[in-house]
Amino acid sequence: MMAPMAPLQPDPANEHAPQARPITLAHPLRWLARGARDLARAPAPGLSHGLTLALFGAALFIVAHRHFWLLAGAFSGFLLVAPVLATGLYAVSRALERGEPATLGSMMAVAVRAWWPRGATARRLMRFGALLALAGTGWVLTSASLVTWFAPEVVNNPADFMQRVVLAETGWLFEGWVLLGGVLAAPVFASSVVAIPLLLDRPVGVLAAVLASWRVVLANPLPMALWALLIMGLTALGMATLLIGLVPIVPWLAHASWHAYRDCVAPVTPEA
Repeated sequence: MMAPMAPLQPDPANEHAPQARPITLAHPLRWLARGARDLARAPAPGLSHGLTLALFGAALFIVAHRHFWLLAGAFSGFLLVAPVLATGLYAVSRALERGEPATLGSMMAVAVRAWWPRGATARRLMRFGALLALAGTGWVLTSASLVTWFAPEVVNNPADFMQRVVLAETGWLFEGWVLLGGVLAAPVFASSVVAIPLLLDRPVGVLAAVLASWRVVLANPLPMALWALLIMGLTALGMATLLIGLVPIVPWLAHASWHAYRDCVAPVTPEA
């Protein structure tokens, strides 16, 4: 006679894993409002960060504007890794909600501690940043292959891309390029939407942060889709203004992303 099976025991790792909370379509707009409030309360850290990234983007354009795929690769990697570099701004929002000082100096101090090479947080952030950079490289190679194979003429620079792909009178190359970009960007967004603030705020591993991010997206598909559209739209607006708009938009989105993390991930429950 077979021995009775022992009852399944709860997995302690799952019990302590960050859990998703339900949100509504109104939440993304609330995050933007709270992000704007944080930027207004502590403008120096955010605007200095935004200015630095805008100047870096301008330098990329100056160096690589004659090599379109190098420029596309640099900007894709830049945009994907930029949220990882915004850890100091997440810390500013955290300080503001705690009633602590949120100056440029305090932001730099937190950023230095977070990125200290021997620190566990730095190792996690570096691993995650490397994964995002790898994803950006994959998109650039895929995008370059698509355009190279199907464009009616050779694309060498941004003007060629606009004329021969975006404004082409025949074919569906641009529509296919956008669709492919969306398909490839969706899992990257789902993996990272709350992962970076979570890595900064709690002692969790990269895999746990990514899984928590996926739980948030799967639990709230429509609100998170709206959040993705708002991020893309505002980023495109910042880039369309010769990168000047990125100066306020980058910190605005960084602060808003902190509030997205706060609303989407359940707080740690103290053990009894």
